[in-house]
Amino acid sequence: METKKHLKIFHDGLNPKWSPTENIVSFSDNGVLNISDLKTFYNIALGVNDYEWQPDGKGFIVSSSASLRPDGWTNPVLYTISIANGYQNIRDLTNNVTKFFVIPNEVVKGDVKVPSINAESFSYSPDKQWISFIVTPTASLAMDSDMLCVISIDGKKFEVLDEVIWEFTPKWAYNENLLGYIAGGGRIVLGFKNKNLKVKEIPAYHAVNLTPKKYSEMDFSWVNDSSLIVSRVKESEWSNDAGKRPKASLYFLALTGQKQLKITMPPKDKGDYKPVFFPSINKITWIRKSDFASAKGDLWVADPNGEDAKIWIHDIGLYTFFPSQ
Repeated sequence: METKKHLKIFHDGLNPKWSPTENIVSFSDNGVLNISDLKTFYNIALGVNDYEWQPDGKGFIVSSSASLRPDGWTNPVLYTISIANGYQNIRDLTNNVTKFFVIPNEVVKGDVKVPSINAESFSYSPDKQWISFIVTPTASLAMDSDMLCVISIDGKKFEVLDEVIWEFTPKWAYNENLLGYIAGGGRIVLGFKNKNLKVKEIPAYHAVNLTPKKYSEMDFSWVNDSSLIVSRVKESEWSNDAGKRPKASLYFLALTGQKQLKITMPPKDKGDYKPVFFPSINKITWIRKSDFASAKGDLWVADPNGEDAKIWIHDIGLYTFFPSQ
């Protein structure tokens, strides 16, 4: 950041993730998991669909995809990979791999069934005893119906929590084992409906639905362990005319007492999307743009109650905050 130096570490690498404990970065390339020390790179494992660092930085949780064979699909499998003895010293890419859990061919919640093809979006609970992840079917089906699951760190307890879609990432609270997610199947172009914000306590599996009737959620961010901010619209069918689609506003939600307060008032032709709370400055940020499907908008910043709102950066697409250490 100080020198503005750019360093190319690999060509066509995907899904880069910094180690939680060292100045090294992992990434994938055609199913090969690699680590770079910013000087060279090292192969870690083969056949990897998605992965996440273990919290201590000494290994990974990874998934392999199901394969289609003449007698049907195989199962996706979760593995753990250890680099405790040094990632530079791995000669056999199978020696440090341990099979962790075989996902059933089909995951079921209520009357919804999803074929298990991939496992993605791994995230550890605050107490590091649970891992949340999403089981997805084949690509086109995954646009409409996926399943949010959790598994204990020892692999002995596996639970299917709810149907979700890929656009909304589940998020753990900061310190408590509370998993927030937007439940409901069906891609957005099928309508702004059936998208409910839920918070589930793990391992009790007690769930709270925070979405009032006739509303639908577009995304959310935790503020602290007892409150969230959500991007919300009134339920509506999809329209090919962008001007007729509902525009989102931000709401502050408290888990205790279920207090809900509208905190942004965008103009009629704009909506507020992609809220991200920034703890180190105690501010909520979001993108205000003409439509949910618009590629760009203005980045706004405000106090958690919506006061002192102002434009921070004009005309951006996606954005990410890097947490201060």
